Amino acid sequence: MNDGPPSPRITVKRLPKRAAYDRDTINAILDEGLICHVGFVVDGQPFVIPTIHVRIGECVYLHGSPASRMLEALRAGAAVCITVTLLDGLVLARSAFHHSMNYRSVVLFGAAAAVEEPERKREVLQALAEHIIPGRWDEVRQPSPDELRRTLVLCIPIDEASAKIRTGPPLDDDEDYELPVWAGVLPLRLTASTPLADPRLRPGTEVPRYVRDYQRPSRTPEA
Repeated sequence: MNDGPPSPRITVKRLPKRAAYDRDTINAILDEGLICHVGFVVDGQPFVIPTIHVRIGECVYLHGSPASRMLEALRAGAAVCITVTLLDGLVLARSAFHHSMNYRSVVLFGAAAAVEEPERKREVLQALAEHIIPGRWDEVRQPSPDELRRTLVLCIPIDEASAKIRTGPPLDDDEDYELPVWAGVLPLRLTASTPLADPRLRPGTEVPRYVRDYQRPSRTPEA
């Protein structure tokens, strides 16, 4: 990622004080998020597709079937915009106008390149599995050569990216602070519930500790 001034298309224009362009902030948001949204255009028609991603170093990786319209378009050179958003809380103001949300988000632009080398594909898929649930990769069956062949992996360098973050309490108009209305932040976070076993699970198979104790890494800003 470039260390110089942000390019015009990633410069945050609305509420620029909420912008962040440093690598650590951007990487932390990408790493905490489980889902990204991928924007691209095919034959003049825009699409935005949710999918799984993983960051390794200075690249974001996507994977899926070679028949995927999204992946095929990106491999063919379509420009791509990837976004990741983490919702941290509902901001409840005294007026309807000033209600908001606390969030952390990243927008990045780039061009994709296919990962062709089978061993590198395997490394990306391992990183993806560990991004979703650490410890899983070493327990499950590894991808076969045919499965690797039937999986398209794309690399998008993080050359242009910006973050936007809102934290803190509601910001009401001065005259509204005297209203007898509760105001504040309702924090939100992603949490795991009780694991549901596959009906065809072999009898006696225990729930792994990494499933039973699963938690997403998070850095919820102060309310």
